[in-house]
Formats: sequence, C-alpha cells, structure tokens
Amino acid sequence: MAKLSYEKDIMTEIINRLPDYDFFCVRFDHRYTNWLPFYWQGFSQTTRYTYIIDDISDAKAVYQNFDRSKKKNIKKARGLVEVGFDLPCGDFYENHRMTLEKQEKKISYPFAIFRNIYEAAYREGQGRAIYCRDKHGNLHAAHLVVWDRTSAFDLISTIDPDYRDSGASSMLVYEMIKYLSGKVRIFDFEGSMIEGVENSFRKFGAGQTPYFQICRNKSKRVIFLNGLKDIWDGLCR
Repeated sequence: MAKLSYEKDIMTEIINRLPDYDFFCVRFDHRYTNWLPFYWQGFSQTTRYTYIIDDISDAKAVYQNFDRSKKKNIKKARGLVEVGFDLPCGDFYENHRMTLEKQEKKISYPFAIFRNIYEAAYREGQGRAIYCRDKHGNLHAAHLVVWDRTSAFDLISTIDPDYRDSGASSMLVYEMIKYLSGKVRIFDFEGSMIEGVENSFRKFGAGQTPYFQICRNKSKRVIFLNGLKDIWDGLCR
C-alpha cells in the first residue's frame, strides 16, 4: 500500500511538472509496471516488447544458449572480420546514415543528439562503440552499447546490407557480452516490434519482456484528424 501511494505521488508530481506540449510520448523501463496515475490524467498506454538476457555473468553459458544459426554466424564472422573498440563518433553516425540510405531509409536522429549521447557515455565510462572491419577496411557492422550499474543496453546498431551475411553483427553482440560479463548482469536488446528484428533477438536466447509506451496528444488538429480517421474506419468495416 505504501509503495503504491509513493508511486502515485511521484508520478502525479512528474505529470504536473511537464512543460506545455502538443504531444507527449515516453517509453518506460520494463521494471515500471504501474501507469494508473497517467491513465487518470488522460494518457494512453501501448504495450511494447524488448528482449533481455537476465544473466550474462558467465559468457560461455550465454553462448551455449544461442540458437544454432547465431553460433554459425559468429563462426563465419571470425574468419572474415576483426573486432575493434571505440569507433569514432562521426564515423559511427556516418556509417549508420549511409547503411540506412542503401535501404532507402533516413536516419531518425540528428548528429548533435548522437554526439551528446556518445560523449556522455564515454565521459562516464558507461558506454563503448564496438565494430568490425574486413581485411579491405570495409566496416561490416558497429554497435553502441551503454550500461548502468545493473544493465547494458544495445542502444544503436549499424549493419551494412552489403555485408549482412557475414555474421558480423552477431559476433559483435557476443563480444560485447563477453566484455560486459564482469560489469553488469543484464543485457537488454532495447526491443523492436519489427518481426525480423524480434526473431533475431530471440535467437540470442533472450526472453521476451513487455514495457510501456505512454502518450498523450493535446493538439486539437491531430485529435480532430484522428477522430475523422476513426469514423472513416468504422464506415469501411
């Protein structure tokens, strides 16, 4: 009872302190399971999923729990690429922009925000960029992983579609797990609702874990357009 009362007080205070906005949306840590105070204030909730390895303290045991296809990828990559740490900030961002462009997609975050995250992670000693190149200098994949006292988060990954079959990204995940096995207990793949990505995360032996996305829209124009859409959808059923 005391815990729920405390949570209500804290969340109500957070809601009251939000700056003026048209649209608010936040994704909470999976350990956050009580969103009632947001519901009472008119917010909506969508359940999303991440994939988590609960204990990476024994990296070899974690590897044994990988799907056979992941082990095959890692074995293949070891013969094709070499692993390195601390890919420069600008190189990481440019590679991600370029690899998305090859797939006719645009990068969703500006360099300034990425640089702030990258530099803060390195400054606090709680993040590293791991990558791999082949003998010709081609960058196959890179991951920016950050961590706190208990958990590591595979925050951003860039995979060149021209080298997707090299198995490099799978190898980087395992190398990062080995590096972090004495630092944190949990490895969080940061979730994805994309079917192919979900399938890949699951093959690392990670468990499906729900978390909340909580949003509120105060823009009258967007509310009006959404209302029209709902009416149209109803007429078309």
